[in-house]
Amino acid sequence: MSACLDAYPALVLNADFRPLSYYPLSTWHWQDALKAYFQDRVMVVATYDREVTSPTIKLRLPSVIALKDYINLDRRPAFTRLNVFLRDHFTCQYCHTKLPTEDLTFDHVVPRSRGGLTSWENIVTACQSCNRAKSNRTLKDCGLQLSHPPKRPSARQLYQSGRCIARPDLHRSWQDYLYWDSELEG
Repeated sequence: MSACLDAYPALVLNADFRPLSYYPLSTWHWQDALKAYFQDRVMVVATYDREVTSPTIKLRLPSVIALKDYINLDRRPAFTRLNVFLRDHFTCQYCHTKLPTEDLTFDHVVPRSRGGLTSWENIVTACQSCNRAKSNRTLKDCGLQLSHPPKRPSARQLYQSGRCIARPDLHRSWQDYLYWDSELEG
């Protein structure tokens, strides 16, 4: 029974009703959502039509939950592969081509062999062909130019980048909670 319920994740919102993360989208397995509900850590905002039952209770599975305690998301973002791709909008910083993650690599702007560090300020997203073309050379030596100089993003910048990613696979009950903080057109 549990395997057939795996298609019912719960969208997790912060206490201010904003998603904890847009990309990856903050979701919990249905069992974790129910456990948090019974521990009084979340409130159920929306439900699926699907129910689960026990000998004493019948519950609809939560599709959207909100934390009761606010989590501050303004902390410094971790230096991860996903966060570098988000900062660079999944776009090669040399040829400006937007690609799926499996076709992207990292490039050290100043090669490691020339003293370059693995840091926010020296790593950029690159397609495989640009990375090969640059190889172990400096930008000046290979004639490539960066779209934007690499820098440490704020948590807010990564949050905004994640919001821009189209997600056609979202459950209809999630739509109102994903983009409610978007600026309205006048």
